[in-house]
Amino acid sequence: MRKTAFPPLRRKKRLPSVLLPVIAIAALVLLLWACGSVEKQSDLCQCAPTAPESSDYRTAAKHVDLPAGTPTEISVTDVLNFPVGPSPAANAPRSGRELQLFHIANAFAQLVWLNPSDCDVHVELSATADKNAPRIIVETPLMGSFCQARRQLAAQFNAHKVIIDINRKELNPPLPAEVLGLAFQDVPHATRGSAQVGTVWELHPAVVTLK
Repeated sequence: MRKTAFPPLRRKKRLPSVLLPVIAIAALVLLLWACGSVEKQSDLCQCAPTAPESSDYRTAAKHVDLPAGTPTEISVTDVLNFPVGPSPAANAPRSGRELQLFHIANAFAQLVWLNPSDCDVHVELSATADKNAPRIIVETPLMGSFCQARRQLAAQFNAHKVIIDINRKELNPPLPAEVLGLAFQDVPHATRGSAQVGTVWELHPAVVTLK
């Protein structure tokens, strides 16, 4: 009986061990990409300010609840045209226009970020979707009465794959929004907003809703 000759078995070439970590990392990146953004939204109600409250400009005037009642309907353009008087003192209470509740029904969110110093959520709004349109700043403060509004706004931005954090996020395209808030005259400072911000008048405190 003749024995059948089989060809010699070839050993499989092993990948160099140095490549294994690279492949593992690449697979992890692909998995994260497939599952969505690597970023995760933090709870905006658990933010811890990096600066003492005493260093914040007119902090007592800014940290108030929105009053009840029917707001005055205005536009972003109206806020841009509010006359600007001398800057109020650092501890000045609200007065004049700052006591009025306003509602802007039609605006475009152009930028959003979380100011780490006081944990206010800043949104820059314009009257049109033009990226070069003049903007105003509206802010939602870190207060228990605004916690639900902060979480709701974060969820709305997250739906557009935008995470609210300490990095300024330019929105492209801008997102339709409305806002309810009190007028507030801020003081000019270099890190306040983008180059498109056209006034020191804000709505602050304010509740922003994406449409």
